[in-house]
Amino acid sequence: MSDATQKYSISMPRDIAEAARARSGPSGLSAYVTAAVARQIERDNLAELIAVAEAEHGPITAEEIDATREEFRRAHAGQPDSNTEQKDVA
Repeated sequence: MSDATQKYSISMPRDIAEAARARSGPSGLSAYVTAAVARQIERDNLAELIAVAEAEHGPITAEEIDATREEFRRAHAGQPDSNTEQKDVA
């Protein structure tokens, strides 16, 4: 994030503004809104990246998603990948 800041005026529904202010804590509403906008930009960038990849390679299948989730689960649990061949070392 850039260190330079500029003041902006935005409009939002009162209930959202009040909820954000209540959750912003000591860092203040500006920091809270800045973090929320930064997260949204990251999500937008990721969605664009996925769209480009799917246009080039086709959509990701449910099976690919499930296989990747299982791979992450096994890695997190410290288990070997079931697709990796175990070699005997003598």
